[in-house]
Amino acid sequence: MLVDNTDINDTGYTSTQLIDWINSRRSMGNLDAPAPTRAQIQQAIECAATAPDHKKLRPWRFIVTEGDARHELGLALLEAAQAKAVQDGEELTEKTIKKTRNMPLRAPLIITVVTQMQAHKKVPPFEQMLSTGAAVQNLILALKAQGYSTVWRTGLLCNEPAVKAYFDVGPDDYVTAFVYTGTSPKDEPKRKPIDIEPLVRFES
Repeated sequence: MLVDNTDINDTGYTSTQLIDWINSRRSMGNLDAPAPTRAQIQQAIECAATAPDHKKLRPWRFIVTEGDARHELGLALLEAAQAKAVQDGEELTEKTIKKTRNMPLRAPLIITVVTQMQAHKKVPPFEQMLSTGAAVQNLILALKAQGYSTVWRTGLLCNEPAVKAYFDVGPDDYVTAFVYTGTSPKDEPKRKPIDIEPLVRFES
């Protein structure tokens, strides 16, 4: 049953409050501790797993990286960057080397979301990728509901061989998201209204 803007639904909030809360989501970089606990992460992943999923393939996998493991991920990213530079006939500067190695230190915890492709005659690869994207959005909203800030990062290195090898990702699979999460030292800025007119077409 649809509820109007004044009705209280089974969450205890009005539909307007929930919509305003979703619209308030912002990506926040350079996050600090505290990070979500293991129980909170598991709860957020349970929410992620409710994403639309044709034929219930569950193509998503979640890898949680924190503490010293972030330095190991940084070395994998650096290895990927160096291999890509050689392939492109370039050489990394010391500044780029340091920046790449320190990328995972921009948050106390990173949840890497992988799309594990599965052969299915009724579920093409793009549907599985979109399902993972929906899972990432659910994950981000669940973390926000628990009071944490996030930023969804990928970048040119996320599916380079060294990074795939680090996460034990197959050649036909994808690292879809690095969800950096923690506590932002800044308040989320208010979002300017989005003009959806050029984005929508109604037909009847």
